[in-house]
Amino acid sequence: MLFSFSRCIVCPALPISLSPCRATQAPRSADLLPPRASAATHHAVERPSPLARLPPRSSASTAGEDRVLQMSSTVPKSSNIFWHDCPVGKTDRQKLLKQKGCVVWITGLSGSGKSTLACTLGRELHTRGKLAYVLDGDNLRHGLNKDLGFAAEDRAENIRRVGEVAKLFADAGLLCIASFISPYRRDRESCRALLSDGSFIEVFLNMSLELCEARDPKGLYKLARAGKIKGKPYLSRKIPYLIMFLVRELPFP
Repeated sequence: MLFSFSRCIVCPALPISLSPCRATQAPRSADLLPPRASAATHHAVERPSPLARLPPRSSASTAGEDRVLQMSSTVPKSSNIFWHDCPVGKTDRQKLLKQKGCVVWITGLSGSGKSTLACTLGRELHTRGKLAYVLDGDNLRHGLNKDLGFAAEDRAENIRRVGEVAKLFADAGLLCIASFISPYRRDRESCRALLSDGSFIEVFLNMSLELCEARDPKGLYKLARAGKIKGKPYLSRKIPYLIMFLVRELPFP
C-alpha cells in the first residue's frame, strides 16, 4: 500500500533520528523520535502517520513554494549584524601580490565575443605574472546562480550576486574579469557603486547585432526569431568608459 506525503521544513531544537521508509512499509510517527527515546516508546506507536492522510500538493503550489525557497537567500534575515574588520586589509594584500585589485566588467550582446576577450585577457595577465580570475555568465549559472532564470528580476539578482563576488575578488587583490551581457544600465551602475575607489572598469564590446546574429554560437538569436525566447533591449552607457569595436571575427586561438 502506498502513502502520500506532504513536504515541510523542520527546524528541531534537538537532533532527531530517522529510519528509512520503504514503499511497502507504512510510515510510523515513531520514525521521528529524539535519540534518547526508549525502545518501549518506539514500539508502542505503530499507527500510520497523519501525513499519509493529507492530499498531495498541486504542481503549481510546489513550483511556487520552491521558488520562494530558492529566492530566500536574497531576503535579509536580520538587522542585528555588524561588520568585523580584520587586521590584514586590502592594502596589505595588494602589497603581497604587487598589484592593485580591480574589476574589468565586459558587457555586450550575446555572441559579441565577451567570453573570448575575457579569457584572452586573463591568459595575458597570467603570462605577465598577474593574478586574475574570470567570472563568466554561463559558468556561474551552473552553480552560484543556477536557481535564476532570465526574467527581469532574475537578471537583476544575477548581476547583483556577481557584483558582490567581484567586489570580494577585488578586495582580495585580484584582477577580476567579469563577462556578462548585463543588459540593464542600472544593474551595472549598482555594481560600479560597490567599488567606491574607482576600480571598476566597464568595457562595452560594440559588435553589430547583424554580426552577432550571424555568429550566434549558442543559437539564441535563432530561438528569438522563432518566438521561443524573448529578447531584451540592451541599454549601453550614455558616456561609455571604454568601447571596443569588433568589425570582424578575430583569430583568437
